Formats: sequence, C-alpha cells, structure tokens
Amino acid sequence: MSFISVFDVMGPNMIGPSSSHTAGAARIGFLAQKMINGPLKKIEFTLYGSFARTYKGHGTDRALLGGIMGFSTDDMRIRNSFEIADQKGLAFSFTPNEIETDVHPNTVDIHMINEKNQEMTVRGESLGGGKVRIVKINSVQVDFTGEYSAVIVTHQDKPGVVAYITKCLSDRNVNIAFMRLFRESKGEIAYTIVESDGHLPEDIDDTIRLNQNIHEVMIVQM
Repeated sequence: MSFISVFDVMGPNMIGPSSSHTAGAARIGFLAQKMINGPLKKIEFTLYGSFARTYKGHGTDRALLGGIMGFSTDDMRIRNSFEIADQKGLAFSFTPNEIETDVHPNTVDIHMINEKNQEMTVRGESLGGGKVRIVKINSVQVDFTGEYSAVIVTHQDKPGVVAYITKCLSDRNVNIAFMRLFRESKGEIAYTIVESDGHLPEDIDDTIRLNQNIHEVMIVQM
C-alpha cells in the first residue's frame, strides 16, 4: 500500500490558483537563480505545454519571475513581481512555444544573463503539488529536485575531480544523501550534483574552487 502525506493532499503554501502553475513555477525560478552568480540583468522564459497555453491566466509568469528574484512560493510580492522587476532594472520576457511537444506538460526554459554577462539556461518541470525537477543545465541533461541542500559543480571531465569534490565535503563533515554526475561527452564539461542531508558550510564553494579543473561551484541551501 502506498501512503499520501497531508502535504500531498493539501498542497504547498502558495500565492496563486494552481500548485503546478504557480507554486511549481516559483520553485523552478527560485532554483534557477541559485545556479548562476548574481545579480541578474536579463531573463528570457520559454514556456511549453500547458505553461505556454495558460501562463497568463494562472499567474505562471509572475510566479516564475518572483522565483527568479528569490521569492518563496507564499511570498505576497509574487503578485507584483512585474513591477518589482522593473524597479530593479531586471529585463524579462516570456515566449510560449507550442511547437515542441516532446516535453513534460509544465516545462520552462530559463535563460539567465548576469551583470558579468555570464549566461546559463536551465530547464525545469513542475510535477504537481509544488514539486519540481531541474532536467537540463545548458546542454547537459541532469536530474535535480531541490528538496535537499546541494552543491552543483561545473568542471572538466577528468580523473580525480569527483574524488576531490567528495573529499572537500568529507573534510567538512558533510553527509552525502545523493550524488550524480552528468557530462556533455568524455573529457568535456561535466556537472556533479551532490545533495546533502543538512545545511552546507557557507564557504565550501571557495574550498572546492581551488582545483584547477573546477569552473564554477553553486550552492543551493534548503
């Protein structure tokens, strides 16, 4: 027998009419902005499936933008996220894509540009009940739910790099809950995602960056 939690029945605390289209959207935006060094100056959202068809009526656009600005799913500022983004000088756009159909029904690509002109594209899926999954970072397929604190490391696919990352975490008594490695191809860019049971040390990213094969380290605290 499978069990359903009260949270699954009641859904998350949120602003908006739909856990998939608002809470999930805000969550995807929140996770995406954690993966690039801010502050951001331009965001381009490409929406697919039901996101593309109903994003205005369900407030998906406001939720995505609110999440990008770091608002939680129940933050009242989501209702005014357009105005707040304008005040911050954050450029944003929404483009529905109803041509590509081989995707999850609630999918969004978020292309981010920060003030250093660094760029990153993150694809997220809203799974219902406020739960989400990040399935792509730039051109690399990944699998990351954001339910745990995580270290996301971009690095060269070379021997010893993953062992170095785990040693850095072990030296700081970080208990690894899940760990996954994704790469473009052998010897090219790779992503190591390490999810932890507890709060991550605030300076662990600086320690991991000391390896010459490490390109970027992003910390997602939950």
